[in-house]
Amino acid sequence: MISGFATNAGTLRYRDRFPQLKSAGHFRQSGFVPEAGSLWLSSIGIGTYLGEADEEADRHYTEAIAFAVQNGINVLDTAINYRNQRSERNLGAALRGLINSGEISRDEVLICTKAGYTPFDGVVPADPAAYLRKEYVESGLAPMNEIAGGMHCIAPSYLADQMERSRRNTGLKTLDVFYVHNPETQLGHISDELFYERLRQAFEFLEGAVRDKKIRWYGAATWSGFRANPAERGYLSLEKMVHCAKAIAGDDHHFRFVQLPFNLAMLEAHAYGNQFCNGNAGSMLHQVVEFGIAAVASGTLYQGNLAHGLPPQLKATLGTDSDAEAAIQFGRSATNLTAALVGMGRKEHVQANLKLAERAPVPRERWEGLFSSK
Repeated sequence: MISGFATNAGTLRYRDRFPQLKSAGHFRQSGFVPEAGSLWLSSIGIGTYLGEADEEADRHYTEAIAFAVQNGINVLDTAINYRNQRSERNLGAALRGLINSGEISRDEVLICTKAGYTPFDGVVPADPAAYLRKEYVESGLAPMNEIAGGMHCIAPSYLADQMERSRRNTGLKTLDVFYVHNPETQLGHISDELFYERLRQAFEFLEGAVRDKKIRWYGAATWSGFRANPAERGYLSLEKMVHCAKAIAGDDHHFRFVQLPFNLAMLEAHAYGNQFCNGNAGSMLHQVVEFGIAAVASGTLYQGNLAHGLPPQLKATLGTDSDAEAAIQFGRSATNLTAALVGMGRKEHVQANLKLAERAPVPRERWEGLFSSK
């Protein structure tokens, strides 16, 4: 297995290999890790969610990931359930090739994965329910009373199993970021009180995994929870999550990443003051600074829906030639955002999207002016 993890020195070395992208402001720091210094991370990250679970897609993903790292993207995002564990394996294959050839070092890239959903192994079995029951319930890995909706579990024993599978799939001794995947799924089935107790137990396990050097940091990757109205059943409180982590590890906790959708159609992360810090309301992208957390945006192209049909004046304001470029430029320019993830299952997708890396993000005042009613 490949040793190491993302470091300040490694990501700085990576950044400096791309002077044109560096001068354009493609890389930015996340100063949330005082013991290691902040990391230099690309403003665009590669996502691996969509695509068929077949060998052709595997080849394209492996090629796309390798090309992305070779050309200025060092934020790589996946999950164990993406394409039935194939995306993790494709990422691992790409990294092994790059590291074995000496093109990169392990400390130059940030590898993020997720666990929570019950994944299949390579293909969807003939009897999915029977497979999940035998693989996870009868084995004792996922307590039946802790599986929400028949397919989501955050019990420590289950997360431990998923983490080991992810480490094997990627071939990495240490995963940089391990997200609890869509934890709000649990809230559709249990009380808030029980949910945060389960979350506390999950975080306790994850702090132990940090001590064992299996992961470096952990976080929550969400779809609706951080964007919801506080009165809604599926609302997630960042403040409560941080308190859970602090109750276990104090100010030196390792809950340092959140992921949520942010794009031209889903603006809540910047525009909705639904998160709280000491009684003060603010948006997620405001509060992450208060809590010392890095925010990563998913759904930058809204699964392709923002790649066409945008108003021409928006492209002019953002200084782009195409709708897809405008959507990515909007996301990567967001105030206090660490990286905007874009699904890129083919090399040509990476080539097209990297054109933006040579352009400066939209200045803060002009970007925030997009939200002005004047």
